[in-house]
Amino acid sequence: MAEQQANTDIPWWQSGVVYQIYPRSFMDSNGDGIGDLAGVEQRLDHLVDLGVDALWLSPFYTSPMKDFGYDVADYCDVDPMFGSLDDARSLITSAHSKGLRVIVDFVPNHSSDQHPWFIESRSSRTNPKRDWYFWRDGPGRSVDGQTPPNNWLSHFGGIAWTWDTATEQWYLHSFLKEQPDLNWRNPEVRLAMMDVIRFWLDQGVDGFRLDVAHYIAKDPQLRDNRWLAEGERNPGHRDSGEFSRMVHANTHSHVDIHEWYAELRQVMDTHHVVDRGVTPRYSVGEIHLFDWDEWAKFYGTGPGTSLTMPFNFSLMKTGWNAPAIRAAIESCEASVPTWGWPNWVLGNHDESRVATRFGGEAPARAAMVLLLMLRGTPTLYYGDELGLVDTPISADQMQDPWGINVQGLGLGRDPERTPMPWDSTANAGFSPAGVSPWLPIGDPTVNVEAQRHDEGSFFSLTRSLLTLRRSRAALAVGSWSPIDAQDDSVVAFERHAPQEPTIVVAVRVGGAAGATSLGEGLGTVLLRSSSAHTGDTVGLESVELGANSAVVIERR
Repeated sequence: MAEQQANTDIPWWQSGVVYQIYPRSFMDSNGDGIGDLAGVEQRLDHLVDLGVDALWLSPFYTSPMKDFGYDVADYCDVDPMFGSLDDARSLITSAHSKGLRVIVDFVPNHSSDQHPWFIESRSSRTNPKRDWYFWRDGPGRSVDGQTPPNNWLSHFGGIAWTWDTATEQWYLHSFLKEQPDLNWRNPEVRLAMMDVIRFWLDQGVDGFRLDVAHYIAKDPQLRDNRWLAEGERNPGHRDSGEFSRMVHANTHSHVDIHEWYAELRQVMDTHHVVDRGVTPRYSVGEIHLFDWDEWAKFYGTGPGTSLTMPFNFSLMKTGWNAPAIRAAIESCEASVPTWGWPNWVLGNHDESRVATRFGGEAPARAAMVLLLMLRGTPTLYYGDELGLVDTPISADQMQDPWGINVQGLGLGRDPERTPMPWDSTANAGFSPAGVSPWLPIGDPTVNVEAQRHDEGSFFSLTRSLLTLRRSRAALAVGSWSPIDAQDDSVVAFERHAPQEPTIVVAVRVGGAAGATSLGEGLGTVLLRSSSAHTGDTVGLESVELGANSAVVIERR
């Protein structure tokens, strides 16, 4: 059973570590080549062995699967591809029995065009649900037909509006045309979405990850977005052609959003569940904002006034660059309000694998030390505990609509979504022999079984880091302060807790092997990213640190 934080005044998520599972790719229990909820339940012991505290499940709801479940046709049921509602309840119960919390993906910005709400909405201009979505006339006729209401663009390419010939109006979709945006300015939409939250709380979930959380609040007048000026850039954007050249200020993050998330937080904090009462619940928003002041507003104006936290994607956007990493850490620490708690993430289902992005196993190991030793709640992406790299995807294997529509061959999100390798058997233990998994298996020699008993493996490093984190209050819930290592390639900091020795962490980002100064006095090496050797006594004024390596030291 995962260890629980002894101090009951500290919510579980403050000391906890979250593990993201992409259900399609975790474990196939029924031999159809696609992972499912029963498969996740079969592999819960892996999470316990690793030492995480919670699992976050990417969408498993009823869906046409145009965007692999982020196009929801029923928010309160499970797609048969993934099992049944009984399977979801069984998974939640089993996870709780093993000391694991369960977080589910909530998709508030858009539904599927096959959702009953949208089917009603598009049936006529006078349907009661017409205003549940964004239906608009164009500004007038152009030479080649209707003109869209504004210049907004879709993340998946082209304009963000689709013309409906039956009712002769446009509807808005910030993503695929099969994902119409919901109108959160309609109170009935907000009530319906709060009911979805209540439904999943009743099933026993412990929190929610909110997909593109900042998108639910558009500019009330739907005004045009402006284009980037010459030399200006969009921080955090992959190069996706025309979309990345627009400033999407009117598409999301209008000030009304904070009132709506205060409503959501009130529901989460007060909804009573039979046999469980009201436990500390977790809400984290996928918010791609890189203005720290705007990002921090999603913590609300005080405890319990908004989301638990907005996802902090800064480390995913810095590259493997020490000055940029230091700046991101210091900016985050300066921006989080006194009632908030930081969080860190290096990988997810939308980003290239850490080991690929940072250039190999050594930097990925050092990055894992950084992720798990910083102050805040870390989120791991399935397989990153093995040091997985992106899997090459050929044209006939490509599944991702964003890659197909916008990026072209090999540049979509399929390479980081391939099946979890469990062992060296056929299909790496993900699917039975003779079955074709939905995406190809990567390197079969890199798998859980091969790494579990190898003290020098990536898995063992990750497990050791998580064990160390749980054993020291300074690392789990302590404070943070930077160290000037006087070495431009080194990111260094201290973690502190009352009545505990200070912990010193140093990460060399690239660079060359050599000594670096981490202060004065002596320390004991608790962990190195490059080897299993610990217990060495070192002088902090001159600590040997290899290229792309990290060390964790306890001050004496």
